[in-house]
Amino acid sequence: MHGVALADRPARTAPTTARKRVTAPGGRTRPRLYVLDGIRLLAALLVVLHHYAGTNRVNQPGNAIWDRPVSDIMPSWFRVASFGWIGVEIFFVISGFVICMSCWGRTPKDFFVSRVIRLYPAYWFGVVFTTAVLVALPGVWERLPLREVLFNLTMLQQGSDVADVDLVYWTLWSELRFYLLFLVVVAMGLTYRRVVVFCCVWGAAAMLAPVSEFPLLVLAADPSGAWYFIAGLALYLMHRFGQDLLLWGILAMSWLMGQLELGERVAYEQVSSWRGAVVIYTVFLLFMVAVALGFTDRIRWRWLVTAGALTYPLYLTHYLAGTAVINRLRDTMDARLLVVCVIAGFLLLSWLVHRLVERPVARVLKRGLEASFTRLRAFQRAA
Repeated sequence: MHGVALADRPARTAPTTARKRVTAPGGRTRPRLYVLDGIRLLAALLVVLHHYAGTNRVNQPGNAIWDRPVSDIMPSWFRVASFGWIGVEIFFVISGFVICMSCWGRTPKDFFVSRVIRLYPAYWFGVVFTTAVLVALPGVWERLPLREVLFNLTMLQQGSDVADVDLVYWTLWSELRFYLLFLVVVAMGLTYRRVVVFCCVWGAAAMLAPVSEFPLLVLAADPSGAWYFIAGLALYLMHRFGQDLLLWGILAMSWLMGQLELGERVAYEQVSSWRGAVVIYTVFLLFMVAVALGFTDRIRWRWLVTAGALTYPLYLTHYLAGTAVINRLRDTMDARLLVVCVIAGFLLLSWLVHRLVERPVARVLKRGLEASFTRLRAFQRAA
């Protein structure tokens, strides 16, 4: 979770020369969308709660926590947590919105550097941390061989048919494919028309991929995640240029295609209902429309920035490590108190990762990458 919008931060809307300029009252560009930081953390907490208290699988892959169904241990929590998996779809929508916003007016080099410094520092920590916890607490989850753990540091393991150190990393593979596809549009220069064409072409490819029997198209089009990213892109265009019938049409198509995928997720999770999932997703999209149209611009609580910064480290570290801890401590205290304590502990860990790992490592990576690109340009001029 990923990863993911998980790895994206809202930025100020850059000035535009295409179509009309989106301004707040007084002629100024709209401020940073603090509310997106809050939504991201809420989505991450939904996913965490689902993994800890929202699945009834007992001592099987997917739930190595409790010795009996969670619906028997804490039934009221289970009813809410069983829908928490939808936080991943929420992440994808926010990622489409934020990536389009942060890339507007930037070069492919800027896009590449920003993604590397944002994704990898916390991810590297997550791989090492999760592996260390599984070594310290054996018998809950199977630990990967060292060679596969090391390969995970590339973040390309799913493309090479290597298992993930942590099962939640599957969302990062969807994010990476979205970045690669969107890089083409960034290289051409982002405009309203080009982003709309990208949404339509990608949507068509995602629709045709499942019946094409063409594995490369399925891999590139990512039919299970594409329409959520497309919804985020359409919402950002609404934010930047204002609403129109075309953007509403793209958003409606995204909703229609998304509800089908939600049904497939419900069938896999086997704990929630399609109707409930669609209601939650619909309410979220309507709220995002309100964000896009500026109805939440007055929300400028500075603490939301910190909340958003916790999202990515929390998502990367909470699952296997957290469930292993709960498994060992489940007989020592009330189950609900244990879940709260573990979540609080991982929120604290996420803040430390952000301050002590993400920030300093990102600065070093950025300086190194900028220097490398400067040398590359110098060699190109000399040639």
